[in-house]
Order: sequence, then structure tokens, then C-alpha cells
Amino acid sequence: MKLSESFSGTLRTFAYFMASGTHYQLRGIDYLNLYGEEPSAIEKAFAIFANVIELDENGEVLNAKYAEKRAVDYIRSYCDPSFMLEPPYEDWEIELC
Repeated sequence: MKLSESFSGTLRTFAYFMASGTHYQLRGIDYLNLYGEEPSAIEKAFAIFANVIELDENGEVLNAKYAEKRAVDYIRSYCDPSFMLEPPYEDWEIELC
């Protein structure tokens, strides 16, 4: 089975804004250097996105903005230790499969 256009578009959009340094939820956070210096942080953010995203029976994305928020909050907390993550991650959200 192929990924749905809904999921593919959601993932592509998230990847674009993360890689371009223009994600609106990360304004003021210098995170682009993580791509070359600490890629495991980027891997973890994409794992969180993939673990949190939900699709309906037709493959339509149900919670794109929430999945993005959980993923970018990880990057924000990684770059800014004073950032308080709310709610804290559950184990299934941060699991690397």
C-alpha cells in the first residue's frame, strides 16, 4: 500500500519548513546547525512526528498541527533547556522504531 496524498503532503510540508529554517513555531531558535552537527536531534523530531501523526481509514491526516507541535517542541527544548515541554513526552511518542 502506498502512503496517502494527505500524509505525503503533510510530511513534505513539515520537512520543507524544518529544513529551510522557516518553521513558524521555531522562530528565534537557531536549529539549522543541528542538521550537520547533531543529526540525531533531527531524527528524534521526525520520529516524534511519525509516532504522533494519526490517519483515518482512508489515509487522511487527522492531527497534522499537533504532530508538528510535538516534533518542534522537541527541537525547541533541545536548543533551549529553559523551554518547558507541556505535556511531557510519553515513551511511545519518542520511540525510535
